[in-house]
Amino acid sequence: MTRPQLALNLFWRTFALLALLLVGGVLAWQQTFKVLEAEPRALESAQQLAGLVNLSRVALADSDSINRVAVLSSLARSETVQVRVAEAHDRWQPYDTSAFAKQLAAELRGRLGPDTVVAHSVNDAPGLWVRFSIGPDAYWLQTSARPLSITSSGNSWWLLIALIATVLGSAMITRLINQPLRDLSFAAHRIREGEYDSVLDESTRTSEIREVNMGFNRMARELAKMEEDRTVMLAGISHDLRTPLARLRLEAEMSVPDEQARQFMAQDIDQLDAIIHKFMDYARPSELQLQPLLLGEVVDRVAQGFREPQQIQIHNGVLSDLKVWADDTELGRVLLNLFENARRYGRSGDGAAQVEVTASLNGNLVQLLVRDFGPGVPMDKLSKLTTPFFRGDAARTAANGAGLGLAIVEKSVQRLGGQLEIGNAEGGGLFARILLQKAS
Repeated sequence: MTRPQLALNLFWRTFALLALLLVGGVLAWQQTFKVLEAEPRALESAQQLAGLVNLSRVALADSDSINRVAVLSSLARSETVQVRVAEAHDRWQPYDTSAFAKQLAAELRGRLGPDTVVAHSVNDAPGLWVRFSIGPDAYWLQTSARPLSITSSGNSWWLLIALIATVLGSAMITRLINQPLRDLSFAAHRIREGEYDSVLDESTRTSEIREVNMGFNRMARELAKMEEDRTVMLAGISHDLRTPLARLRLEAEMSVPDEQARQFMAQDIDQLDAIIHKFMDYARPSELQLQPLLLGEVVDRVAQGFREPQQIQIHNGVLSDLKVWADDTELGRVLLNLFENARRYGRSGDGAAQVEVTASLNGNLVQLLVRDFGPGVPMDKLSKLTTPFFRGDAARTAANGAGLGLAIVEKSVQRLGGQLEIGNAEGGGLFARILLQKAS
């Protein structure tokens, strides 16, 4: 299955959903308070404005024409309330531009009369303007340069604090929710690495998590017991089989008069012993002590064990000062199985198997390349080469074996914390590319 283009882990997905939910809730409550505040504020503002208009109307109605001019001049000097005569050519913009403004204008018309005009600008002068009539004359009352409205600007600090608290609360809640799953993921990773002593908390208050942890701990104990039983069983099998094999070889050498038959029997016994050794290598525990090793020295030491140049010739091209983090025994086991695999299946014609070993730096990694020049492997079988007991086509199975060589290589590389890639080399042959950590 192909992995999706955008993949978020459980923490960020839960955090995003909780944050969206809580932020939406904060904004919804803020809008609700705004709507609930609009009606009483509109009633209060309409009552105050109507009172001002009525006071201005009474003051102007009870004055003669001369005193009315004096009253208008006095009101014009006020900073909060100004009244002036409405002209026929006045240009004004209606105040009904929002729900609050419509409600305020409707309340004013209900209190002052249907002919009342409410505007937010007159002759391009902003403000809250109310036009009222006294007989044949009309007047404008302006309350302030800024019209009344319901906004969140005064409470922006509260909204910002609420949003920050929402984000932080979402992160904390998400962490608490995902922590048990994170612990389970780490424990499963340790189980995969062979650490069967991983234990999860069975006293947590969450019943579902407690049941999962209890089941995981039981599984870990069963796996540890199975691993211990397997090790004991394989050790017993190895001991019980090698003893009669040694006696059988001794008896064959002493009782079989035919030299060729005796050699064939000894070869079969040696092959059985080698197969038992492969089983033990594959089942070996993964307790390693990584240390800086000179890669070229390890290659030379393992190559010296192959003393038959008519079967295999190993060319070491690794720099003498190149070091890697590895376990000496485990890295030697990797090279031994790769060389043995090349000796068995990497020949071209009747000559000896030619093996080239090179290494190069790739950042903080060392790329170790082991290549033979044999017939290679069909593409449809490359992915199965590291499967235990799998064998390829007849071209690479001329000799009998346990089918565990490359499986041991893969398992050993994993123990060393490296990566393994096996493929067909250009020009023929099989290559094994191993990535290991560089040591200084």
